Amino acid sequence: MRDLKQTGFADRLTAQAEAKKAMLARFKPKPTVQAEDPLALKKQREAEREALRAQRAAEKAEAQRLKDEQKAAAEVAKVMSVEAQEEAKRNERRERKAAIKAEQRQRRADKKMKR
Repeated sequence: MRDLKQTGFADRLTAQAEAKKAMLARFKPKPTVQAEDPLALKKQREAEREALRAQRAAEKAEAQRLKDEQKAAAEVAKVMSVEAQEEAKRNERRERKAAIKAEQRQRRADKKMKR
């Protein structure tokens, strides 16, 4: 019963060496579980924050540009509206003066005919 596996001295030595290697391998850090460099993580986070800040600043600048364009367009429309109103007033005044002159001419012509 003592030697059921029929292993020799050399086999036992290799088995012992393999077991020792396996035991030592458990204590070595595994490549997939390596601790990351805190300084590199900090730099990466800072770079991400800076990129986000730049993106937000660009969006804010674009929004401000659109707002300024809308204000300018509203101002132009207002000025055009005021100019159109003034032009309408001028035309009305011209028509009224032309009507008055025509009426006066008619009166003069009537007076000449009565004489």
